[in-house]
Amino acid sequence: MIRIPGQRGKDLCDSHLGMTRRDVLRVGGSCMLGLSLGGMLEMQAHAKGKKGGGPGWGKAKSVILIYLQGGPSHLDLWDPKPNAPTNVKSVFAPIKTKIPGVNFTELLPNLAKVNDKFTMMRSVSYTPNGLFNHTAAIYQMMTGYTTDKVSPSGQLEPPSPKDFPNFGSNITRLQPQDEPMLPFVMLPRPLQESNVIGKGGSAGFLGKAYDPYTLYPAGDDMDMGKMDRIKIDDLKMRPEVFSHRLRRRARLRDSINEAMPDIDKAVAKFNLNEYYDQALNLIVSGRARNAFDLKQEKDKTRDLYGRNTFGQSCLLARRLVEAGTRVVEVVWPKVANSNNHSWDVHQGLEARMKNQSAPMLDQGLSGLLTDMDERGLLDETLVLCVGEFGRSPQKGLSTSGNNNDANGRDHWPYCYTGVIAGAGIKRGNVFGKSDKTGSAPDTDPIHPTELLATIYHAFGIHPGTIVHNHLNQPRELVKAEAQLKLFG
Repeated sequence: MIRIPGQRGKDLCDSHLGMTRRDVLRVGGSCMLGLSLGGMLEMQAHAKGKKGGGPGWGKAKSVILIYLQGGPSHLDLWDPKPNAPTNVKSVFAPIKTKIPGVNFTELLPNLAKVNDKFTMMRSVSYTPNGLFNHTAAIYQMMTGYTTDKVSPSGQLEPPSPKDFPNFGSNITRLQPQDEPMLPFVMLPRPLQESNVIGKGGSAGFLGKAYDPYTLYPAGDDMDMGKMDRIKIDDLKMRPEVFSHRLRRRARLRDSINEAMPDIDKAVAKFNLNEYYDQALNLIVSGRARNAFDLKQEKDKTRDLYGRNTFGQSCLLARRLVEAGTRVVEVVWPKVANSNNHSWDVHQGLEARMKNQSAPMLDQGLSGLLTDMDERGLLDETLVLCVGEFGRSPQKGLSTSGNNNDANGRDHWPYCYTGVIAGAGIKRGNVFGKSDKTGSAPDTDPIHPTELLATIYHAFGIHPGTIVHNHLNQPRELVKAEAQLKLFG
């Protein structure tokens, strides 16, 4: 059966949301040709953006987001205030870094040795729209937009096809892959606060064609060896389907096309041969499967990153961008609002940060930056490490309705720290300054949406590029401008 529907839409991919820009040809039995993945690649080719320029424009070919969900304490990591009042300053001693006059705390000895490779942003800041909860902050960080729909518990509603897309989905749509590699990968666990899972981590109204490939290895969050058990069965050929059989099916497709010139003409703009070949090459080449094989790395390299879920996820991120993946999001491997290894330190901050979270961050991030720099990958890869907010300067203070002990810090979006490197970003730089207690920016406040705009800018994508939502309404990628002072 052949059906040529007539409905038209803009920038929409899912069938229930309407057709893509042109009429879509449906040929009965096309599944045997494996066109579902090909269709995804086809949809990714519809890309147009505004012109731009300036420092850093178009420098990035890939981006790695190290997302510290849960909100790490800037005062106890990268922005110590040793002269602040007792109930503000960190229990951890400040240490010198490679940059004179710039101190971290004793929790980050490895990063202190390599901070000549990146820019510290000590003035990330925003005033929240509504509640101080993780999900709302995560959604803003990932999409550039806030949402007005929350559940009775005060958390956002679960993911919806109407959501704004994750920035990675926008990038892979506007800059399609030109080689057989997964364009967008998220690992090793989903974004999550309580039972709200994946909010801000999907393509939303762009449609599932632009969703990330999610690599969530089986095992508990406390299972530090789960990355050794990665399964990528969906990137392998089924035992009964060999390369020559797939190629034979491709020839069958070509024969059908040759016999149906009218149909060929109707779908000429779709370049079905091109998209089918991309999908076929992704499976047959084995490039993606090889990238996921951490056992190919030397023990010395694996040890550099740390033999734990976070460290090996950072190593995998390097392998993916090296193989051609455009966007990799490494989500901190613990649900946002939880105990043990989480950054959400309402209680027991000293023991949790010293013995759990900070050592993994210090080794994994320093290993990633060192390894990528030595391989020359930082030249064209943007690396951003940031959480959805920081922690309250005053210990024991409730800012979000949570209970905090005398050693705990609550949510604090008004001022916190992030790290950015690569793709023309200044090295050995400190951008912005916080006040004496780390409560607010003294200079150069930078909003999370400006960080997203900076990512788009680095890819040569104007932040104001228009996309159309599920109602065909025009929306900017993000309502912010790139922070050009970050670039050299």
